[in-house]
Amino acid sequence: MKIKLWSIGKPHEQYVKSGVEDFTKRISNYYPVEWAIIPVPKNAAALGEASLKKKEGEVLLGMLDKDDYLVALDERGKQLSSEGLAEFIMKRTNESTKNLVFLIGGAYGIDEAVMQRANYKWSLSQLVFPHQLVRLILAEQVYRACSINRNEKYHHS
Repeated sequence: MKIKLWSIGKPHEQYVKSGVEDFTKRISNYYPVEWAIIPVPKNAAALGEASLKKKEGEVLLGMLDKDDYLVALDERGKQLSSEGLAEFIMKRTNESTKNLVFLIGGAYGIDEAVMQRANYKWSLSQLVFPHQLVRLILAEQVYRACSINRNEKYHHS
């Protein structure tokens, strides 16, 4: 299984870049992993919220393969403990999922067409975080889940 971490927005800010790179490298000890930072449309400032989400959604749907297992990060999704995320990832592995895609939407969230395509909707928290921090939290939590599945010392119950 390959883990893909997708985020709409600007490249990693310096204050999160090293952390994201570190946790991504650690994940690579368990699964092939890659980041895709998807730029916002060039005319984003001229678009309304709905039009921007729709354009972003079209790009995302074009990037997905039909067999990709899409996890949309959304504040209205289900919350998981770290152990729950570990079980979730192990289940995808056992199901021979080819690509597990975690998606962080744009400034206004994720288009409804993409949400309908999503196999799972996951909420990191009821709190709202800046997208840059969500990238770091996502990378760390995926690494933590991998270490839990291997019974390693990183996570303390």
